[in-house]
Amino acid sequence: MKTASHLRILVSLVVLLPLGLLGAACTTATAGHNGEIVAVGAESQYADVISQIGGRYVDVTALLRNPNTDPHTFEASPSVARTVSDAELVVQNGARYDSFINTIEAASPNGKRKVVNVQELLGFAITTSNPHLWYEPKVMPVVARAIERDLSALEPSHRGYFRQRLASFERSLAPWLSAIARFRAEYRHVAVATTEPVANYMLQAVGVDDKTPFALQADIMNGVDPAPQDITLEDNLLRGHKVKALVYNEQVADSVTESFLAIAKASGIPVVGVYETMPTPGYDYQSWMLAEVHALERAVAERVSTERL
Repeated sequence: MKTASHLRILVSLVVLLPLGLLGAACTTATAGHNGEIVAVGAESQYADVISQIGGRYVDVTALLRNPNTDPHTFEASPSVARTVSDAELVVQNGARYDSFINTIEAASPNGKRKVVNVQELLGFAITTSNPHLWYEPKVMPVVARAIERDLSALEPSHRGYFRQRLASFERSLAPWLSAIARFRAEYRHVAVATTEPVANYMLQAVGVDDKTPFALQADIMNGVDPAPQDITLEDNLLRGHKVKALVYNEQVADSVTESFLAIAKASGIPVVGVYETMPTPGYDYQSWMLAEVHALERAVAERVSTERL
């Protein structure tokens, strides 16, 4: 989440949504092509879970979905505004990560629309220092239940179907949760370095010791030049082999993070690439999260890098 980028997003909305379009957006949500519930996931991981719960009865669009681009540079267009305004169900991260959606929703009021704000749902403060909530293992089961609740309210005749798919989704999280427990039992307190707090909730769950100052992570996340002393500390962690892995945000790179990456490689420190949107193809939310734990384990146990999933 970069403050400057988010400001650009909001400015883009003001420019891209003239009064005529805003007025046109204030309509009742339309049904999907085959009568499905029209749904939007602000990030691809939330869209994926909507799809897993809703199955054949939902028509889902993911807004932030390209794993090869910086999600902070996303600019909402008129077509994005129409997609959101037409939606009967919207799942958004909150925590100021995707606040452009709030602007669209306010411009296109719809009494039927269900909105799941993950930050509010889980009781995180809007000012939480780490908005990458989907890496917290406790989050997505709660989100999935909220999705099932809202889909069932929109289409009560399919409630049984949605509940069955919810139960299947909850069971499918077991391998990830088991991998977290195994890692924690085997490698708890192992030292790692990070560039941003992207996967920090999961790193906390597996019990590693993140040696990178949070101030450095936050500065990189927010597009602020890090303090020289923090950069020096990170350099020393890598050059001095004081950490077993560098957890690196593959979607956001600049000269500072690229320098850390180069030092890690030169020092023989394995790199674990993490993502802000779901890597594709071939992943769903739960297999993505499981792959990240496995990548971290390979780095710590075998000194093997997994820069890209």
